[in-house]
Amino acid sequence: MDFDCEQRESVHFFYTLPYSKNKALVETTWLSKMNDNSQKDYDGQIKEYIEEHLKIKEYKITYREEGAIPLFYPSYEKEKNKINIGTAGGMTRLSTGYTFLNIQEHSKYIRENIENISNSKKFEVSKKYQFLDDIFLRVLNKYPEKMPDIFFNMFNTSPKTVIKFLSNKSNYLEDLSIILRMPKITFIKALFD
Repeated sequence: MDFDCEQRESVHFFYTLPYSKNKALVETTWLSKMNDNSQKDYDGQIKEYIEEHLKIKEYKITYREEGAIPLFYPSYEKEKNKINIGTAGGMTRLSTGYTFLNIQEHSKYIRENIENISNSKKFEVSKKYQFLDDIFLRVLNKYPEKMPDIFFNMFNTSPKTVIKFLSNKSNYLEDLSIILRMPKITFIKALFD
């Protein structure tokens, strides 16, 4: 996550994920209310980042994708013959946008309960993670300028611990190891806002 870019009173970062010697995913991400239309200039942002930060002058973009992840859980209404999955099914970790493994777990739950799915309990991100995400989003809303350091501190721990935390598989000791890296006063204030 590279926060060395214009923030425009929001939280903005790029990340580059190489998957061969000469191919990579380059993404620009905004955590914002999208009130500023200048944030939507994704092509210009990507071009500038590739040329100025990555110092690559000759390149070809072979695929573009655009999306928006809501920073709230969708409302849930049980409907006959309908199962919401993915973000619509509440599988996105609101603090990070991490969804992939939650979708896999949800799909497994659906497969195992398909015969009686209309009477099965709703599959959801556990209350512990919903609580932690709620506090995180309060900090994001109130102190966006602190987010680069917060994300850096979160990911500056054991990769195994971070992945377990993002995947809703961490135990309380692992949660604590991440929580202790956060600015305590900021999060305590957000807890009581």
